[in-house]
Amino acid sequence: MQASLRAPRESEFGSPMTESELKANLDGIKQGPALLEAAVAGLDDATLDYKPSPQKWSIREIVTHLADAEIIYGYRMRQMIADKKPTIAPIEQDDWASNLGYREAPIAETLQQFRVLRQTNLRLLQRLTLADLSKGAFHPERGRVFTLEELVGFMAGHHPNHIGQIERLKQQVKQVAQ
Repeated sequence: MQASLRAPRESEFGSPMTESELKANLDGIKQGPALLEAAVAGLDDATLDYKPSPQKWSIREIVTHLADAEIIYGYRMRQMIADKKPTIAPIEQDDWASNLGYREAPIAETLQQFRVLRQTNLRLLQRLTLADLSKGAFHPERGRVFTLEELVGFMAGHHPNHIGQIERLKQQVKQVAQ
């Protein structure tokens, strides 16, 4: 959605995030709830629940995934900031979607959950200094330490990616209806 957002990069490559890059990422993170709410405003249940194939997610499932991702981001950043040598617990997002009832999630409640969790996480992120961005946690799937800098970049890019997915699904629903 926002071209100014820096793509996530491996912290061991390239230079550290600058103050202006951090600000741009935090601004993008802050905009997430309003952009998501606008993307799903006025959609009926048929549109929210449309799946182009059984393996793909519906708009409702995407919104619920974004809300749960905020729980994960919040926990991981707290580990990175507060713990001495944390290890990230990997998750399997499709298992979360199927086992945690994403298909039945009430959209208004899920949007509210995303907004509150995002605001809570943003409040913590706004306290960070540039030096804090080098803190991290061991990520078993990556086989290395994953930093707060990388997490900030992923948070800034995650909702725009899924909002693009939502927009494509809305177009598919219109095409199917014709």
